[in-house]
Amino acid sequence: MLKIRILGSAAGGGFPQWNCNCLNCDGIRNGTIQAVSRTQSSIAVSDDGINWVLVNASPDILVQIRATPALQPARAVRDTGIAAVLLMDAQIDHVTGLLMLRERGTPLPLYATAEVLADLSQALPLTRVLGHYCGVEPHTLAIDGQPFSIAPLRDTTFLPVPLSSKAPPYSSHRNDPHPGDNIGLMLHDSASGARVFYAPGLGQMTDAVEAAMRQADVLLVDGTCWSDDEMITLGLSKKTAHMMGHLPQSGPGGMIEVLARMPARRKILIHINNSNPILREDSPERTELATHGIEVAFDGMDITL
Repeated sequence: MLKIRILGSAAGGGFPQWNCNCLNCDGIRNGTIQAVSRTQSSIAVSDDGINWVLVNASPDILVQIRATPALQPARAVRDTGIAAVLLMDAQIDHVTGLLMLRERGTPLPLYATAEVLADLSQALPLTRVLGHYCGVEPHTLAIDGQPFSIAPLRDTTFLPVPLSSKAPPYSSHRNDPHPGDNIGLMLHDSASGARVFYAPGLGQMTDAVEAAMRQADVLLVDGTCWSDDEMITLGLSKKTAHMMGHLPQSGPGGMIEVLARMPARRKILIHINNSNPILREDSPERTELATHGIEVAFDGMDITL
C-alpha cells in the first residue's frame, strides 16, 4: 500500500516567512486570520510504513522528523526510517536539509539527475561537505522514460518526468536550462496499480506533463501563487509567478483550468507561497478551489492508496 506523508506544504521561506509582514504572515502571527503554519515542502514515501524515501530535503527537516514518529522507528540506539533521499531539483528550499542528516552512520543514498548532482558538488557543494561526515552514495537519475526502484521499498517505482523550468539562481547554467534541472515524479504502486504525480514546481505544461497527469489517480502539484502578479501587487517581488517557474492557480491556462480536465480522483496543491490567499481557510479563493474539488495540502497530511 503506497503511503505518502506531507512533511512540509509551503514554498521557500515557509509560512509565516521569517521576514515577511504581508497580510497572511502578519495575520497568522497575531491570530487575526484563519490559517495554520506550514514548513517548506517535502514528502516522504513508503509502502510498508517503516522504510521511507524522502523526496526533497527541506531546511525544516528536523522539525518535520520530530512531527513524524514513523521516520524514527527506534530499532537501535541510533536509527532512522529514512532509507534514501530523492531530489527533484537543486533549489535551496529542497536541498539544504541534507546537511541536517549528516550524523547518519552510513553514506546517504541520494537520487538526483546529473544536472542536480553537478550543482550540489560544484556551485553549492553540499555533497562534498557531507563527504566529511556521513558521506553520500549518489545515484544518477536518467530522463529516459524508464521507472526505477529504491530499496528497501518493494512495490513502489519512481518515474522522473522532465519539467520546463530553470536551474537555481546559484547554478552556473541558470540562464541555460537543461532537461534534468527540474523533474516531476510519477509514483506507481505495483500492488494496487495506483499512481501519484508529484510536481511542487510546475511552470509550464508540456505534452509529457499532460500525459503523466492524465494517468495519475492523485495529483500533488504546484500551488505557489494564486495569481501571476501576486508578488508584484503585494510589493514582495518584481517577478511574476511564471518568471519564478510556477503556474498560478487563477487566470487563463492556470492550475484550476489545468486540473479541471484531469480525471484524477484527488487534486491537491502543495508548495504554497506565504502570499497566497488560499492559505486563509475562509478566503473566497479557498472556496473557489473547493468548488472545483481541489484540496490544499497541509503539514502532516497523509495520502494512502
